[in-house]
Amino acid sequence: MISNHVLDPQAEAARLREELQVRDNLVQQLSQELFRLVQGNASFMPSPDTSERHLAEVRALREQLKTVEEQVTFYQEQITERDNEIYQLRQSVQELTDRSRMLEQVVQELPKIYRQKFAERLAPIKEKVALIQRENRQLHAELQSVTYRLAMRNRRQTQLDLPSFPRSRSGVALPSFGNA
Repeated sequence: MISNHVLDPQAEAARLREELQVRDNLVQQLSQELFRLVQGNASFMPSPDTSERHLAEVRALREQLKTVEEQVTFYQEQITERDNEIYQLRQSVQELTDRSRMLEQVVQELPKIYRQKFAERLAPIKEKVALIQRENRQLHAELQSVTYRLAMRNRRQTQLDLPSFPRSRSGVALPSFGNA
């Protein structure tokens, strides 16, 4: 009986409370009826059969009442345990929700952080590249200057420096090649 109704303990507890109330009412009615019978008929002496039967019914009702009370206690304990489980699960859900939000925020900020870190690492490299480019331009300018000066020097040296011969006073004497 318990295993069939474990799925809905609140409904079972409500049903058992109603059943308990009905039994309490029956016991109350029987008590009142018995009291009226005894009071209305002073000479009334219940027969031993009737008395035994009533006592048996009272005992049976008490046993049923005890069983119902045990079931109510059992279901109340189960409800309390489930309430505790629900509370713990809600706490876990809240913690996981908070963590999920935090992770979402971190994931959303990651591109910005990576760009910033990349820019921080790239800045010294850019400075070095700019410095190398300046040095390269300077060296290129110096190379052009040196090349130009060498070209000018070579140009001056390529003009034939012919030896100058002294002129004789007697006139121009040309070498003769004989009877060539």
